[in-house]
Amino acid sequence: MAKKILVMALAAMLLLAAFSGCSGGSASSGPIKIGWIGSLTGDSAVWGTNESNMLKMLVEETNANGGILGRQVELICYDTKGDANEAVNVTRRLAAQDKVCAIIGPNASAHCIAIQGVLKELKVPDISTVATNPKVTVDEATGAVQPYNFRVCFTDPYQGAIAGGYAADELGFTKAAILYDISDDYSQGLTQFFEETFTAKGGTIVAKEAFKKDDVDFKAQLTKIKETGPEVLFLPIYYKEVALIAKQARELGIDAVLMGGDGWPSDTLFEMAKEELQGSYLVNHLDTNDPEFVPLKEKFEAKYGTSLEMNGYMAHDAYLVLVAAIEKAGSTDSQAITDALTEITVKGVTGEIKLSPENHNPVGKEGSIQKIEGDTYVFIQKYGAK
Repeated sequence: MAKKILVMALAAMLLLAAFSGCSGGSASSGPIKIGWIGSLTGDSAVWGTNESNMLKMLVEETNANGGILGRQVELICYDTKGDANEAVNVTRRLAAQDKVCAIIGPNASAHCIAIQGVLKELKVPDISTVATNPKVTVDEATGAVQPYNFRVCFTDPYQGAIAGGYAADELGFTKAAILYDISDDYSQGLTQFFEETFTAKGGTIVAKEAFKKDDVDFKAQLTKIKETGPEVLFLPIYYKEVALIAKQARELGIDAVLMGGDGWPSDTLFEMAKEELQGSYLVNHLDTNDPEFVPLKEKFEAKYGTSLEMNGYMAHDAYLVLVAAIEKAGSTDSQAITDALTEITVKGVTGEIKLSPENHNPVGKEGSIQKIEGDTYVFIQKYGAK
């Protein structure tokens, strides 16, 4: 009997050892598990695929060079299918079942906002790539920081203010129209702050029209916009709708300069409406044609046979930030990594990244103003909100 009890006790101890330290991704042995979530299907798949491929490439390089803290890295990727509910599901799966120590992504603001509750519950940090809505990292009602949500991109207020300021101060426009997606947090955010900045600088919003996700016919809104004679038409939306609107606007005889944000850049944009978009301006996170980034770009494109999009660059920087935080924490304990995320400074391809403890946003990042010429995004200048 004593022998049986001893065997049962030993079995219990082994079982406890197997599970101890696993909660929140804090296992002290085996591979370091990192999660990624984003769209691998649907309209945003081009960006999600870029992000996940970049991370796969970086993890391969990390492991070839000895890993992190002397341990190999395991990347676990899940498709959100462009759906906020699915983003919640896969976040829970990564944190509760796969036991990742941290998550990178998603790129959509609405999805980042949707997963906040799961991150708090399971105490796992998330670093978004290009989710720019303020509510991603700060509670709108209380102003309190979301404890487990971080990002490496600038925010919608900052991006919208850059666009509005540049349109007024640098391009000299006084009349602007806006066509935005009323069902999208990202689009609403850019709209609000473009309007506030542009009007504060003496400009007038002569028309403001809206549509809903999956709309493809914008002629009714564009007809109203045409009647007001804007000099610039601000489109704070994504590449698919940008292309459709650009074609329909030109068909209706609207010759206003088109302007947008970081939702535009995609090779698909040129495939759909290159001629109609000539001379357009956009706010981006970096100059993707900078010679400094050519080696990274060439390595990625040689490996995957596809262009490196903006999301890929942002995923690169999110990974660098996460690696630095893990090294700073000295462990894969999720809470220790969370705490370390605001204690590090990283030099990424989009600039120096220091995350503020007050709002978990990067401090002082400038926007890159680009102009569409031919099939290229031509860098014009760095420009900060003023």
